[in-house]
Amino acid sequence: MDYKIRQLKKDEDKILEVFLYEAIFIPEGVEPPPKDIINHPDLNIYISGFGEKTDLCYVAEVSEEVVGAVWTRIINDYGHIDDETPSLSISLLKEFRNHGIGTAMMKRILKTLKEQGYKQVSLSVQKKNYAFNMYKNVGFEIVRGNEEDYIMLCKL
Repeated sequence: MDYKIRQLKKDEDKILEVFLYEAIFIPEGVEPPPKDIINHPDLNIYISGFGEKTDLCYVAEVSEEVVGAVWTRIINDYGHIDDETPSLSISLLKEFRNHGIGTAMMKRILKTLKEQGYKQVSLSVQKKNYAFNMYKNVGFEIVRGNEEDYIMLCKL
C-alpha cells in the first residue's frame, strides 16, 4: 500500500477528533461508545488546544486522504510518567490497519522526539489491544499495569 507520512498542518488540528475516537480500543462484540465521548475531559486533553510548543503530530496519507495520526503531548493522562515525558497516541482508520503504516508512523515520531532531545515517551494501552505487540516491537516496555491496562515506556 502506498502511503506518505507528513507533519500535521496548523489548520488540520480538527482531524485529531476523528483519530482520538479511532484510538479508543473497542473489544470485539462490544458496542462502540457514542462519538461525543471524546468531549469527556479524560479524553479531550489529548487534543484540546493542540498545537502548543511541545505538541507533535504526524499523519499518514493514502491517495491524499489522511488515514492515520500519531501525536504526542506532555499531559497528565492515563500514560503519564512525569512532566518531561510526552504521552503518545496513535490510530488508523480500520481499513488501513495491518499494512505497516502504524509502525512507520511510530518510528517517524520516535526519531523526531529523540532529535528534539526527549529521553523517553510513554503510552497507555489496554491489555487486550492488538496494538500491544506493535508497541513492543518498536521499543516500548511495560513499566506498570493494572487489571486492564499497561503503562509502557520507550527510551529514546
